[in-house]
Amino acid sequence: MVAAEETGVFDRFKPSTDQDALDELELKSKKYLRGEAANLEVLQDKKLKGQLAVREKLYGQSAKAAAKAEKWLMPSEEGYLEAEGLEKTWTIKQESIVREVDLLSARKAFDMILPELGPYTQEYTSSGRYMIVGGRKGHVAMIDMLSMDLIKEFQRDCSDELHDLFSCYRYPFIYNRHGTEVHCLKEHGKPLKLQFLDKHFLLVSVNSFAQLHYQDISTGEIVANYRTGLGRTDVMRSNPYNAVIGLGHSGGKVTMWKPTSVKPLVTMLCHHGPVTALAFHSGGHLMATAGMDRKIKLWDLRKFEVLRTYSAQAQTLDFSQKGLLATGNGSKVQIWKDSGGHEYEPYMAHAMVKGYQIGKVSFRPYEDVLGIGHSKGLSSILVPGSGEPNFDTWVANPYETNKQRREKEVHALLDKLQPETIMLDPKKIGTVRPPRRKEKKAKKEAEDEMEEAIAAAKSITVKKKTKGRNKPSKRAKKKQEEVFKAKRPFLEQPSEDGQPPAKKKQRVSEADELPKSLQRFARKKTA
Repeated sequence: MVAAEETGVFDRFKPSTDQDALDELELKSKKYLRGEAANLEVLQDKKLKGQLAVREKLYGQSAKAAAKAEKWLMPSEEGYLEAEGLEKTWTIKQESIVREVDLLSARKAFDMILPELGPYTQEYTSSGRYMIVGGRKGHVAMIDMLSMDLIKEFQRDCSDELHDLFSCYRYPFIYNRHGTEVHCLKEHGKPLKLQFLDKHFLLVSVNSFAQLHYQDISTGEIVANYRTGLGRTDVMRSNPYNAVIGLGHSGGKVTMWKPTSVKPLVTMLCHHGPVTALAFHSGGHLMATAGMDRKIKLWDLRKFEVLRTYSAQAQTLDFSQKGLLATGNGSKVQIWKDSGGHEYEPYMAHAMVKGYQIGKVSFRPYEDVLGIGHSKGLSSILVPGSGEPNFDTWVANPYETNKQRREKEVHALLDKLQPETIMLDPKKIGTVRPPRRKEKKAKKEAEDEMEEAIAAAKSITVKKKTKGRNKPSKRAKKKQEEVFKAKRPFLEQPSEDGQPPAKKKQRVSEADELPKSLQRFARKKTA
């Protein structure tokens, strides 16, 4: 009996066979297939049947090639919370998750209580390596999230509130890594929100006068300065897919802007009340909005249509790299997960200490971590499956050295994109613009075509009709009408400047201008 048990134990640790590897490859290749295969048995046409068979074979080969590439290039897979039986994932507490994970992951969940200088807001770098923290009363700190070391901390003397990171008092300021003030951007006025477009080196701000500023920080030049015309706004986010700026207004509208357009690219009426939060999916085609009408809506930006509407309220929204949606309202945080077809369902929930007011939630890139800035400091919770497990060092490297960081800054400046590349559909860059109108034909070609049309009209044989309706004069008149119809398209062609041909003014005789009773006294023109 003991020998049998030992055999069963050793069977579990046997190396996987080739058949297991093939089964795993077949399972992974299913997500790269283009739907279900065509049923070729019902086709009668042998040629079509052969063509479809070859095409289905190519689809299968490409799916297997993609699965093999995923196995070697993306070795890590994301994980999610899975409930057992009647248990729900949103009932699982953070304490239970922290107990089950490894020590390095457990360190990422923390609470930083700073009651005197709050409320706080935070932001992560694109690689997730560093976190910048700002308190409303001027407290600023930079933290290395890999080693959890404090890089720099200083107190900004603010006689007014810190509305966004480094936008204090009347103007926004720029500081270097050591906390030294480098620039004061007086052109922006008193900003309420800031966004930085790293591919274009553009700093975007919206101030209390509803003015939108674009400034190139590599040259210091003001690229654009527009008035939104829709009143004060406290909601601004950038779309990571196309760098378009989205603004949420008090009238329930969401506008999208680019630096080369005076008017907004898109104006959408999203809510029947002020917009409180806005977030864009990393894919660029999904937008989430929240309003004072207690609605959270998901929008398809390809058709600008609402996909889903949920009865909930949120003061802050954020999408993770894997598509999870975090909402914060009051002292509660909820995370929603896409169950398929953009149908979001509750995934996790976390309640802060009663009385804490959440100001901002943001996912940390390449980590299963959600940062929370609230009225009493900062918190970080674990959200399994939120971060991208495989990172590309050419895009963002969380483990880069100081030398690599300096080289990356130089390469980023050399590869800087121009403001003209910001558009709703960036796929149009590098394509040929279609002609706006048909090319005008040469005069000789147009004359030749008109002569051919006239000759064809003259050669039409008129059908003989009954007696009295077949007079030669009527037949000639009919032919003249056909010739005129053939000539009309060529005579009505627009001129070189694109304007339609001017109609000739008919001469009005002196007799026509006089009343009918006096026309007989009009002076007749001599021949």
